Amino acid sequence: MAEFQQRGEDLENDSAECRRLLEEAQGRLAYLEERRKECGGGDQELEAELKKTQGEVKKLEKDERSFEKLIKEHQKEEKKLPWNVDTISKDGFSKSVFNIKPATKEEPKEEKVETHETFGEKYGKEIKHFGMLRRWDDSQKYLSDNPHLVCEATANCLVVICIDFEIDEKHALMEQVAHQAIVMQFILDLSRAMKVDPRGCFRLFFSKIKTADKPYLDAFNHELELLKERVRSCARVRMENAMKEVEEEEKRQKRLGPGGLDPVEVYESLPKEMQRSFDEKNIQLLQEAINRMDPEEGKYHLKRCIDSGLWVLDSEDQDGEDEDEDGEED
Repeated sequence: MAEFQQRGEDLENDSAECRRLLEEAQGRLAYLEERRKECGGGDQELEAELKKTQGEVKKLEKDERSFEKLIKEHQKEEKKLPWNVDTISKDGFSKSVFNIKPATKEEPKEEKVETHETFGEKYGKEIKHFGMLRRWDDSQKYLSDNPHLVCEATANCLVVICIDFEIDEKHALMEQVAHQAIVMQFILDLSRAMKVDPRGCFRLFFSKIKTADKPYLDAFNHELELLKERVRSCARVRMENAMKEVEEEEKRQKRLGPGGLDPVEVYESLPKEMQRSFDEKNIQLLQEAINRMDPEEGKYHLKRCIDSGLWVLDSEDQDGEDEDEDGEED
């Protein structure tokens, strides 16, 4: 009986660890996808990391389904057990199977809602404070007081803060926060190597880095320089994209017609025959196309052409239009 209970506890623990790893991988995947959008693609290192993370998420999702199936099978077996001293006196029996199941289902739902963005909103001030710490001892103490920050989401948020600082040309602050982002990344790497929760090994990292030999420090500084270069690259791309958007909007504003409409947008909305008349600069073809339309539709398109500057009225056309408006009022 004790062996059966131990098996159930092991399944629950393994399932919880699988969920934790899956949520961490999903957060990392969301961040990498965001970085790819910001950087505009073309970064081979980023693409490789993205592909690797997608594979991790897929495998962990499969593992999670397997654990859920095994736990259900174990619970079915548990129901069939005869009532005796062992089953009645064990801790979980008083709760019943129906009370146990919702607890394992509800927690992941609440945790999954806490995506990269919501985590940053919830703990933004704490993450930024950690990013400004300069001494190893201060960083270790702060994480001891705030162990919930020892996770992948914090590392992601720190990188976003770096990019924002670089865009604002606050280069020294960017480099400071980048240092702390690598600190968090090294803690996460150590936890993966040891196969333990990062909250349980961050003190080991600080003990190691404070007495580290040259190769370890060189590796740390190398990763730091790589991160700073990636941050600068992403910031440049974002600024270039922002400038392009501003330039496009300025061009659009300049080409607006007398009625405030964009001639490019109006042209693309016209029927094919009217577009062809503008392409060929053929007034007769335009008039024939309008005459073949329903009067209201023709008037609608003509007005938009005038308001956008596609059609420039001469004095006779203007007089004719004024007469039409006066006739409608009468």
